[in-house]
Amino acid sequence: QVRLVESGGGLVQAGGSLRLSCLASGSTFDTIGWYRQVPGKQRELVGSVTRGDTNYADSMKGRVTISRDSAKNTVYLQMNSLKPGDTAVYYCYDFPGDAWGQGTQVTVSA
Repeated sequence: QVRLVESGGGLVQAGGSLRLSCLASGSTFDTIGWYRQVPGKQRELVGSVTRGDTNYADSMKGRVTISRDSAKNTVYLQMNSLKPGDTAVYYCYDFPGDAWGQGTQVTVSA
């Protein structure tokens, strides 16, 4: 059974950086995605990694980088030049296992 746990969220000032972690126990590491959701809005894709290859949403391309460490069963989301609009709960998702993490809160102050 795939279990995912996000961490690394917190409060950061606009223009700052943050690195989120997703510990993916039992994952095949085929495809893992990062999503985010603001209350009252739909959950949206931030980016994903498929066997080492990454892709990103246009709105965040250039500001985020996804990487993975297979030995640690962990996928990372590095976010730079953060804006207040990036405030959301960030989730990781394992596609083959159809499993979501519980999310980690990111708050960006103006």
